[in-house]
Amino acid sequence: MPKKMTDRLRKWMTNKMELPPDVLMDLPRVTIIGQIHIYIENHKGLLAFSDRELRLLLKQGQLLIKGKSFVIKTILPEEILLEGRIEEVLYLKQ
Repeated sequence: MPKKMTDRLRKWMTNKMELPPDVLMDLPRVTIIGQIHIYIENHKGLLAFSDRELRLLLKQGQLLIKGKSFVIKTILPEEILLEGRIEEVLYLKQ
């Protein structure tokens, strides 16, 4: 099935079944609590980590988080919980 048709079908199913878009469209879910916690679900892997930067691979593009004193509190195959002072969250297209 062509990619355009598949994308349209996913969007239609999301609307008709009242499911969250991240479930059917393979999008990341990002939950930020103040400037101290960020929880990302549905990523495709950790690309880089330091105490000032976290970079995650997404299905389409990357997610870059910048800040200070970063510590990974939880890391699972498609989920990550980061603590520290979050200053920027950027979506990078490939």
